[in-house]
Amino acid sequence: MNKHNARWSLVPILSLLALQAGLAQSTAATDGPQFTPEGQLVRPADYREWVTIGTGLSMAYGPVRDALPAGERPFTNVFVNPSSYRAFLRTGRWPDKTIFVLEIRGSVAVNKAANGANGLFQGELHGIEAEVKDETRFPGQWGFFGLDPSRPTGQQIPVGASCYQCHAKNAAVENTFVQFYPVLRDIARENQTFKNVPETF
Repeated sequence: MNKHNARWSLVPILSLLALQAGLAQSTAATDGPQFTPEGQLVRPADYREWVTIGTGLSMAYGPVRDALPAGERPFTNVFVNPSSYRAFLRTGRWPDKTIFVLEIRGSVAVNKAANGANGLFQGELHGIEAEVKDETRFPGQWGFFGLDPSRPTGQQIPVGASCYQCHAKNAAVENTFVQFYPVLRDIARENQTFKNVPETF
């Protein structure tokens, strides 16, 4: 193959790489937090298509948990925007414009002792909350929001609320409970960004 043909054979490959890079930048630019002019957080319509980093049982707290029927153990599902997840896999840190969405769902018991099918599965949606990293918007870089499932936007939770102090004191990586997400916990330890904190608090 002569030099002329070799040069032209690289064009499709370089074009594909440029397209992939452009798509990655586009995703990073659009999957972060969006705010209204009044400072409300827009609930991401596609958050269930994001990366699920953890599911917990009986780990909800605050008003949403208090509103659950007596004795019901809530499930929590944690989603993070894909571009921030990919950045964390590389660095063990959360980039600016990271957004987590927390779903709180009820639990439904299955009790059929005869065949051993005993357990719990996720029930109705009771609440949605979000945690956002925005280094210029929030004095402490991180903000929490309540997202009513029936509304497209949500208000920031006041900075004096207990969630701010709890996360600041007990989170293993920055303001996040990475200690509860095994895959990310190992990534953080490899990158030496993991802070040793008690698993119970």
